[in-house]
Formats: sequence, C-alpha cells, structure tokens
Amino acid sequence: MKDSLARKRELRRRLLVLGAAQASGLALLGPRRALAAAVGGTAELGLAEIPDGALASQHLYALPGKLPLIKKTYRPPNFETPIEYLRTPITRNDAFFVRWHLAGIPQVDVKDWVLPVGGESAERERRFTMAQLRKEFQPEEITAVCLCSGNRRGLFEPHVPGIEWGVGAMGNAVWKGVRLKDVLATVGIKADALEVVFDGADHPVIDRTPDFVKSLPLEIALDKNTLIAFEMNGKPLPHMNGFPARLVVPGWTGTYWIKALVGIKVVSKPEGNFWMSTAYRLPRGKFRTPSFASQVGQANEPITTMVVNSLITSLSSGQKVRRGKAIVVKGLAWDGGSGIAKVEVSIDGGVTWQEAALGKELGRFSFRDFSWSAPAMQTGTRLVMARATSRAGETQVEQLIHNPAGYHHNVIQRIPVEVV
Repeated sequence: MKDSLARKRELRRRLLVLGAAQASGLALLGPRRALAAAVGGTAELGLAEIPDGALASQHLYALPGKLPLIKKTYRPPNFETPIEYLRTPITRNDAFFVRWHLAGIPQVDVKDWVLPVGGESAERERRFTMAQLRKEFQPEEITAVCLCSGNRRGLFEPHVPGIEWGVGAMGNAVWKGVRLKDVLATVGIKADALEVVFDGADHPVIDRTPDFVKSLPLEIALDKNTLIAFEMNGKPLPHMNGFPARLVVPGWTGTYWIKALVGIKVVSKPEGNFWMSTAYRLPRGKFRTPSFASQVGQANEPITTMVVNSLITSLSSGQKVRRGKAIVVKGLAWDGGSGIAKVEVSIDGGVTWQEAALGKELGRFSFRDFSWSAPAMQTGTRLVMARATSRAGETQVEQLIHNPAGYHHNVIQRIPVEVV
C-alpha cells in the first residue's frame, strides 16, 4: 500500500485535514451540559464502571454535522452515541458514533475521488469513479449494525488499556451501495487469491505510525452482503462516517468497515501490517466466533464477528417506580448475523425469566427491539436484567470473558430499580 500512502500524503498537502484546525473550530462550540445531567444519570450509560480519569475527561461535543456526542478523543476523533439515540432500531446519521484510528482525515471531493481495484492476485486493475459505481453495478441495500470492537471496554473489570468506550460505540443503519463481489468480478480473481486488502483515506500525522489497512478472507469479500456503500439511511455518507464510500461487512465488527475507501487489492499472502498482525486480536479459543484462517497465530487470532448482546434503554440505575405502576423494559438486541431468537427479562435478579415481545425484524444483521412490562406489586429494590439468545443458540454470558484488548463484552445487564 505504499502508493496509497503517497496519495494520502499528497491529500494532506492539498486538502483540509481534520486536526488542529478542526479542533480549534470545535472549541468554539464550547462544552455542553454535564454528561450525567444530559443523558439522565451516569448509570444509564454504565459510566460508574468506567475509570475515573476517562470519565472525567469525557463530555458532550458536537462535531460538524453531528448532534452532541460523548467525546472520547479529539485526535483522532472518537465519539460515542448517547443512549437516548439508541431507543429506536435505526440510528440517525447525525447521532451515529464516530471512530477513527488516524488523525489525518481529508475532506474528499467526490468529483475527484477514484477507487483503484486490483492487486497481485487480480487479472487487471480498474479505477472507478462514484459515477461509474452507481452506473455500472446493481444497487443493493442492507440493514446492519456497525459496532466498534471495543464497545463496552470501559466496563471491563479489571480495566484494560484502550479507548474506554461505554455502550454507545455502535449504531444500526440502512446501507446502500454495490456488492464488493460484483466490483471484484470486473478485475478477475486469480486462483491463488487468499485475502482482499482495504485502505482508507485517513493517514498518520507521524510517519512512524502504521497506516490503517485491513484485510478480509476472500470468502467474506465475495459474500453477497459485503458492500461498498455510499449511502446511509437514504443520504450520502456523513464525512465522519466514511464519505464518499466505505466498506460494509455485516456481522463483522467495525474494525473491518474501512471508511473513505481509496484502495482495494486482491492478494495471495496474509496481510502483515500492524493492524492485522498485532492489533484487534483475541486469545485463541476464547470465543465461539468464525475463524480468519489465514491470520490465525500460535497464541491468538483476529476478532471477526460480533457476539450476541442486548442493551436496556428504558431504565437507569436507581430509577423509581411507584407500586402498582408498570416496570417497562425496552431495548435492543443483536448478534453476528444469525438473528435474534428471543430476549428474556427478569426483575428478580435472574431467579425467574419472562420472554419479551420482539419488534419488527429488519434483517438478521440489524438491531431487534424488544419490550416487556409488568406491574410492580411490592416495594423495594428490583434487579432488572435482559438476556438475548441468537438463532445460532448463543446466549449472553453471566460472567465477563476477559481478554487483554477489551473485546466482546456481552455480560447480561443488571439495573437496580426502586419500587416505592
């Protein structure tokens, strides 16, 4: 990817880069209300479990084109969606979380944007403009969750290093674009092809920082659901979410959803850059997720698909409910692509469970909303829990499966509610 890195350096000279200039522009917006007050209490976002230093440094801030989101870092920009915007199955574009690894993010003019597709294991190279992608290929849509691999890392105990995300490093959208397999078919795939490598327009501001490049197994790149997307919920991709085109890999964690695509290569050997060989890896055998066979090491393997999970969005810790009134439990559930089979709710700390009603299915890669309610007949503390089970038979866990990078936190939530 040396050629694409050179293009990025040229973009750095020619285009407006999110960095010091944007940071100073953001500063003009000023801090918003204290986070706890704005979103209805710290426990609603699980903030009580986030390390004190990380909690103290975060607040609401509005990036250009976005509502006030929870600031994690400015450079690169990493912002979390407040829970109030996760109360519907589709996440609005201006509330969608923001995750970048590198601070150099050019403002790309779609009229100048070109996507090279080729590589050593392609028969030829082609260069596509946005107009060509829209004209030459059948448009496709899919509703899918994009979830940062480190979502809920801040809830790990003991804590692990990395961005201390709460529960909002995720969102669900209707993505529109073209199938990656159709684009790859135009360059021809040789028999020795093993992986497909993707590069985005973001670049390091220090040359020693490794460029953010990711690969996928050939079979996932050729899956009919993997898209080069240029629309999100019926509108062009927001700049902060990958304009003008990004990769959409339904079921797989967001690290593979490369934003602002500038290069695609078909290769015959495992991609060996830092972001594949060192970062985003799990101890082998910890989770029952699909393997990335060409990237498996002796001790660890890459993260791949999401694990089954759920989020209660209707209650906050310590919330008061009058006796005789209903305890209303609503939220979202999702998994790595088999779909949600059921969500169960308990209001007695897991002694008994009742099945919740599931909302409309928007596709097996989408959030599925759920709801359940019952009158609170006795005063005192009620420990409310929700657990999701996928159609593949996976259920959320009772105890955290610890791993050094802080991935796959899918422990069943426990929210104390006071009946008065």
